[in-house]
Amino acid sequence: MDEHELFLSLAVAVAAGLLVGLEREHSGGAGGDRRTFPGGARTHPLIALAGALATLVSGSVGPVALGVAFLAVTALLLLGYARDLRSSGERGITSEVAFLVTFLLGAVSTATDVAPPERRLLMVAAAAVVVTVLLSAKPVLHPFARRLSEDDLSATLKFLVLAAVVLPLLPDRDAGPLGALNPFKVGLLVVLVAAVDFVGYAAIRLLGSERGLGLTGLVGGFASSTAVTLSMSARAKGEPAATTACLLAILVAGVVMFLRVLGLVAAVNPRLLPRLAWPLGAMAIVALALSGLAYARARREAHRGDIEVSNPFELTSALKFGAFFAVVLVGSKAATKYLGTGGTYAAALVAGLADVDAITLSLASFARQGAAEHTAAMGIFLATASNTLAKAGLAVAAGGWRFGRWVAIGFGLTVVAGLAAAAAWRP
Repeated sequence: MDEHELFLSLAVAVAAGLLVGLEREHSGGAGGDRRTFPGGARTHPLIALAGALATLVSGSVGPVALGVAFLAVTALLLLGYARDLRSSGERGITSEVAFLVTFLLGAVSTATDVAPPERRLLMVAAAAVVVTVLLSAKPVLHPFARRLSEDDLSATLKFLVLAAVVLPLLPDRDAGPLGALNPFKVGLLVVLVAAVDFVGYAAIRLLGSERGLGLTGLVGGFASSTAVTLSMSARAKGEPAATTACLLAILVAGVVMFLRVLGLVAAVNPRLLPRLAWPLGAMAIVALALSGLAYARARREAHRGDIEVSNPFELTSALKFGAFFAVVLVGSKAATKYLGTGGTYAAALVAGLADVDAITLSLASFARQGAAEHTAAMGIFLATASNTLAKAGLAVAAGGWRFGRWVAIGFGLTVVAGLAAAAAWRP
C-alpha cells in the first residue's frame, strides 16, 4: 500500500465512523437517555480508526493484532452493556452492534487483500451509508414490523424461496415443443406476478389504497402490465373495498405499456414511429383519461374507511398464469413456423396474448432488415390490442365478472380508439 492509498484508506475509515457516529449522536439527542446511546460523533470515528490501524499492524505481526483489538472493543462494550442493564433493567444491543460494525468498516478500509483499492473504499463507504440508514429507520421499521402478521411473514418467506432458491435453479435455455419454452423465463414471470402483488400490498400499507395501488400500476407497468392485471384482479376479488383502486392500478399499467411499446420501437426502428404513434397514442390517451376517473372515485371511496389488506402473496394465481404463458409461447411459435410470412399477423395476435415486448422487438427488427414496414407496424399494433383484450379476459377470470367487466369496458374503449386511429394507415 503506497502512501497516497494509506492516507486515503484512513480518511475513509474515519469518515465512515463519523457518519455512523453522527446518527448515533442525533438518536441520543438532547433530553434523550445517553446510557441508551453510548458514544457518538467522536467515539465511532475513533473505533473505525482503531480497526484500520489494527489491520495495518496485522500486516507486520500477524492477524493476532486485529483479533486482540476486536476483543478489546468487545470487552469494553460488554462492560458498558452490563452496567446499563443493571441500572435500567431493559436494554437493546443496537448501539453495541453499531460499534462492532464501525470497527470492522475501519478494518476493511485498510485490508489490501479484500479488493482493489477503489472497490474496497467504495464498499466501505456504501456499507457505512446502509448502516446509517438502518439505524435511522427505527421510527419506520418498528411500527411496520409490528403491523406484520404471521401470515404476512409466512407468505413473504414463500416468495423469497421461490425467487432466491427455485428460480435460479431453472435452466435458462429453450426446451419443450418446438423449443418454444424457456423454463427460466416462465419462472421469472411467475415471480414477477407474485412480486407485483407484494408491491401492491406494501404500497397500500404505506400510502393508502388509491395512491398505493396507483403507484403499483405505474411501476409494475414498466415490467409487465399483464402481471399487474392478474395480481390486482385477484386482490379485487378478495377485497371488494379495493375494487376501484385495483382498477386504477390496471389502467395506469396499461398506459405505461402503450408508452413502453413506443419506446421500444423508437429504440429499434424509429421509422415505424409515425405509423404507430397515432393508434398507440390514442390508446394511451383513453387509458389515461379512464385512470383519472378511477383515481377520483378511489379518493372518494377512501374517505369511507380504511381498506383491510390481506395476504400479500397468492402464488396459485401466479402459477396458473405461468402455465397459460407457456401455452401461448408454444402457440405463437407454431403460428410463426407453420404459417410462414402470411402468418405474421396471426403470430402477433397469439404472441400478444401473454407478452407484447418480444413480438414488438422482433417485428421492429425485421422491418429494419427489409421487411414491409406497414406489415411490421400492423403486427405490433395487433399484438398490443391482443394483449390489452387478453388482460380484460384475465381480469374477468381472476377478479370475477363484477370487477372484470369494468376492466373489459375500459380496455375495450382503448382498443376501439386504437382501431379508429389505425384506420388511417395506408401502405
